[in-house]
Amino acid sequence: MEVVFKKEEAMVSITTGGSFFPKTLRFLERMVQPGTFRSVLEQGAIAGVDALRLATPIDTGLAASSWSYTINVSSGKATIEWLNSDIEDGVSVVLLVQYGHGTGTGGYVQGQDFINPALEPVFSDILDSIIKEVNR
Repeated sequence: MEVVFKKEEAMVSITTGGSFFPKTLRFLERMVQPGTFRSVLEQGAIAGVDALRLATPIDTGLAASSWSYTINVSSGKATIEWLNSDIEDGVSVVLLVQYGHGTGTGGYVQGQDFINPALEPVFSDILDSIIKEVNR
């Protein structure tokens, strides 16, 4: 069995054959039952919020405390979206910190990549949990 996690595409692909097929089939059947696969996503989503909260650079603390998540399951896909509700002048504060921004006086504030390093271990943990579920 091969489990591939493509972070840049936010996709998990499972390819199987041989003796792994029955286990994979049982996993997929459990996955469509309420609660089974969702609990793995829920744990990962919560861990992501915690990681982002801790990694967000703190000025007032508002951006760090404004993280949340949604889980969407439809058409055979499941996605976790991490959201931040700290918006100033119609712009997300965490995106300004992440990617940098111009200032009102003609200067530029360099971005700080804090989101990707914070979520990297969360992605790994989600993948490990999915693999454990498949092999159960």
